[in-house]
Amino acid sequence: MPNIIHVTDLSEEGVSVFSKLTEAQLRNRLEPEKGIFIAESPKVIDLALNEGYEPVSLLMEPKHIEGQGRAIIERCGDIPVYTAERSVLASLAGFELTRGVLCAMKRPVLLPPEEICKGARRIAVLENIMDSTNIGAIFRSAAALDMDAVLVTPSCCDPLCRRAVRVSMGTILQVPWTRIGNVPADWSEGGTDRLRELGFRTAAMALSDNSVSIDDPALKAEQRLAIVLGAEGDGLAKETIASCDYTVKIPMSHGVDSLNVAAAGAVAFWELRIRQ
Repeated sequence: MPNIIHVTDLSEEGVSVFSKLTEAQLRNRLEPEKGIFIAESPKVIDLALNEGYEPVSLLMEPKHIEGQGRAIIERCGDIPVYTAERSVLASLAGFELTRGVLCAMKRPVLLPPEEICKGARRIAVLENIMDSTNIGAIFRSAAALDMDAVLVTPSCCDPLCRRAVRVSMGTILQVPWTRIGNVPADWSEGGTDRLRELGFRTAAMALSDNSVSIDDPALKAEQRLAIVLGAEGDGLAKETIASCDYTVKIPMSHGVDSLNVAAAGAVAFWELRIRQ
């Protein structure tokens, strides 16, 4: 039996998770086991449920209770289903974009890289990428183009922030991922060594005179390869490039010097994927 709760003010207790809490508060760094993320739209919520994510509460317009939210409600048991009129929800930024249904879900406990990468042959490593749109786009390409896992450094944008999940069309919830290290120094002072301990050769995506082309046969022949992508603008740290086994470039035409990191990731994932 659904627990329908009508609200007239988004400041009411219970709906603050949707309207008031910042991404940092949702993530709950001090008590990760209490962390929450927001899934937006019936499609993404349905995908999250399929992947085993646990729902906490729902928020939607009344018309969606018997409309596009009905199947979601039926799957979520007796969790609170908050509902409010459009005039109330209008103050919630981005609500229109979600097609009218939001779900607060429990964050998963992140596994260590050793567990995530067990059996993986192609992984993506994201160094200090802060733009949530790029994070979402990279995860979508990773899912579509056969990356086995994604590792993010401690300074990266949170993959489960609302915009990243939305841009990824929920694929962030399908691709195994975790953080490599807890603080920035864990990556900068030996991150690539840790990848080698996990059995991966490393390919830094960077413009350099000492680079190899992305279609180099040696890259494709690697049994286990970590594709390392750097931050917007600055790219990979010099120390990271120097410590990787390969520096890899995507040849450019018409005077273009580089691609956006999300576009570069898609090209690299396609070119370096394991071909069956």
